[in-house]
Amino acid sequence: MGPEIFARIRTAIAAFCLGTLAQNAAAEPQHGIAMYGRPALPPDFVSLSYVNPEAPKGGRIVFGEPGGFDSLNPYILKGTAPWGLGLHTVETLMGRTIDEPFTLYGLLAESVETDASRSWVEFTLRPQARFSDGSPVSIEDVMWSYETLGTQGHPRYRNTWSKVAKMEQTGERSVRFTFATEDRELALLMGMRPILKKAQWEGKDFAQSSLDVPVGSGPYVVESFEPGRFITFRRNPDYWGRDLSFNRGQHNFDEIRYDYFGDGDVVFQAFTAGETMSHRETNAAKWLAQYNFAAIRSGEVVKSEIPNQRPSGITGLVMNTRNPVFADWRVREAMILAFNFEFINQTLNGGTEPRITSYFSNSVLAMDHGPAEGRVAELLAPFAADLPPGTVEGYGLPEGNADRAIDRGNLRKAIALLEEAGWTVQDGVMKNADGKPLSFEIVLASGATGTHSVVDIYVEALKNLGVEPQITMVDSAQYKERTNAYEFDMAWYTRALSLSPGNEQILYWGAKGVTEPGTRNWMGMNSPAAEAMVADMVGAESQEEFIAATRALDRILTAGRYVIPVWFSRVSRIAHSNHLHYPERIPLYGDWPGFQPEVWWFED
Repeated sequence: MGPEIFARIRTAIAAFCLGTLAQNAAAEPQHGIAMYGRPALPPDFVSLSYVNPEAPKGGRIVFGEPGGFDSLNPYILKGTAPWGLGLHTVETLMGRTIDEPFTLYGLLAESVETDASRSWVEFTLRPQARFSDGSPVSIEDVMWSYETLGTQGHPRYRNTWSKVAKMEQTGERSVRFTFATEDRELALLMGMRPILKKAQWEGKDFAQSSLDVPVGSGPYVVESFEPGRFITFRRNPDYWGRDLSFNRGQHNFDEIRYDYFGDGDVVFQAFTAGETMSHRETNAAKWLAQYNFAAIRSGEVVKSEIPNQRPSGITGLVMNTRNPVFADWRVREAMILAFNFEFINQTLNGGTEPRITSYFSNSVLAMDHGPAEGRVAELLAPFAADLPPGTVEGYGLPEGNADRAIDRGNLRKAIALLEEAGWTVQDGVMKNADGKPLSFEIVLASGATGTHSVVDIYVEALKNLGVEPQITMVDSAQYKERTNAYEFDMAWYTRALSLSPGNEQILYWGAKGVTEPGTRNWMGMNSPAAEAMVADMVGAESQEEFIAATRALDRILTAGRYVIPVWFSRVSRIAHSNHLHYPERIPLYGDWPGFQPEVWWFED
């Protein structure tokens, strides 16, 4: 982690102190709201800090996506909607900046107001806000959107809605939400719900997948689409918000197009053939070895590395504890021991990528790997007896051997743990006392060749334990369906995490996800300690308390041994047409939703 992140965090802490004094005064409308302290930008800001306010308008950008889509409703559990649909066509009351840990500025809303304890929040709509069909965005639309999403939408909306005690119209253009629980983050979350046009949905079942194009208020409209093949967005010349300070330097392309291909390999081939204009590469070795095609050599395509200062998040093979095999932490630890990260990283990445050592590694929120101390220890103490070994005492991932595919020392430790859990090698096969083999299924999305390469090496190592899992490859629609229903034993798992984790963590790790479909709790964890840490995080009134609660949660997740983590990158690798440009100043979160295509532009 570079010094800049510490400087920004220190600034945030200082801002909190000033902000706390300000919040003791009577509530009044503000241009923005921060989780801690005050927004960095003043009320009269000209543009966001990381955009080029003079960026030219025009041109197009074409992306390649694997898989397909069969729905144009991204707000429900059913169906698969195209990436970008909600981002480009629908807006929220407040807009998020990706240069601050968690700060919102007015978008559809001209102001936000809350009290010192954040027991309620009130938004006032801009009078000029319009949907793409020219009709005004009304409080009725806002209230209908919140209630509909909270009761019929995807599970990610329901947790927040369940904490709202009352929603009421307080003026011609104002709405207030009063909360049923103490949760300081709710004032921000209520500004981030998509606002849909109520009249469009009259007489329709919102919860059913459909190909009806949603009417939004965003900078783009859907121009054309063919399910599973492409979708094109056209910049709306009559967009109501084009002159807002928040939007200056953003939404620069006349056309944004997503073309869909069978799998990731075909996406790359389409890019090298010039059919698409930008491609993110997640494989460091491939970035070094295979980006020497003709368009690169001629300069028509350039390679850009976008640094970031956000947490690593978690990526790797998740173990579903709903399967009794993985309910025992000793079995999960054995699976981690059998994964020789150092060899896999050397083979696939040339050893260039650092390992994910915890869910918030690479950030100030990351746990220490020694014994818990201070406030972190105090938060964990009430739950210590029920936590997996290492949570309080300290836990670290095993180190393997980069020179050998099999690390014999770690395999011996794995066998010892499996024996403790009731598994022994019988006739070359790991079995329990009843003679039942230790078997499980690894579900992967077809076409993800990088993931397949990792799993292929791992499975060879598992054979040395007398374990030979079944590998099942399914298309993207089936993968979503199976993971939504938790119908897998082990699967490839990625969760991006921000510098301001909050209520969404319950959707990731909360007990409801054990049985409720469609959450992100793929591992099926049921941890009162984790839920308590999330409650402390969202209720924290100081940066120090927030950091302590997040570090405690990080310990619970990491020592829970739910995921076999792989690597992360401190940069995003984007190859793109030389006609595509981005600002010199890179935001705190780097290449994050809100960066490409929002602040990029086309220039001949």
